[in-house]
Amino acid sequence: MKLILLGAPGAGKGTQAEILSGILNIPTISTGNILRAAIKNETAIGLKAKSYIEAGHLVPDEVIIGIVSERLTAPDCANGYILDGVPRTIAQAEALEKAGIVFDHVISLDVSDETIMERMAGRRVCEHCGASYHLVAVPPKQEGVCDSCGGKLIRRKDDDPEIVRSRLEVYHRETKPLIDFYASRNVLDTISNQITVAEYTAAILKAMGIESAK
Repeated sequence: MKLILLGAPGAGKGTQAEILSGILNIPTISTGNILRAAIKNETAIGLKAKSYIEAGHLVPDEVIIGIVSERLTAPDCANGYILDGVPRTIAQAEALEKAGIVFDHVISLDVSDETIMERMAGRRVCEHCGASYHLVAVPPKQEGVCDSCGGKLIRRKDDDPEIVRSRLEVYHRETKPLIDFYASRNVLDTISNQITVAEYTAAILKAMGIESAK
């Protein structure tokens, strides 16, 4: 099962990826995490990415795709994976296809900008392990403390309202066109009008032909 979740920042992609990873027993591959790992481990492609970052430049698509391709050859990806953070543009989607990376399902989480703004105001992440919470929808057991590792929960700078509005503009301009791109390949399902996290999960599983969690 090779899967991508599309949606605006704050649409719930990270939360659903974590849940689906457990249900389907496949890893979530975060582009940001593997980029940092490649740099830390000083792989050839990691060092190349580091040179761009240290020069203050964006990491080019071909380097990102190279790091993703490298990660997807790991044994834990043999039965599938959920790709998080890429593709963000049509160019990246085309580069993935050129590299032989195709998907069984692409799920688009359709959430209004107004709802996104409300959600982001309550989002918190663990500064240690990166686990994601929401003060209303997915609260931690103890206020301000990560359930998984006990780390401190913080509000990310990119969750500030002005930055969220800017990120939404970028999403609509650069990433939303991917919906039509994958629809043309007959692998797209759009999920909307769900209220709770559990309802979104159930709708995603149904779209993939999985009626209930194991």
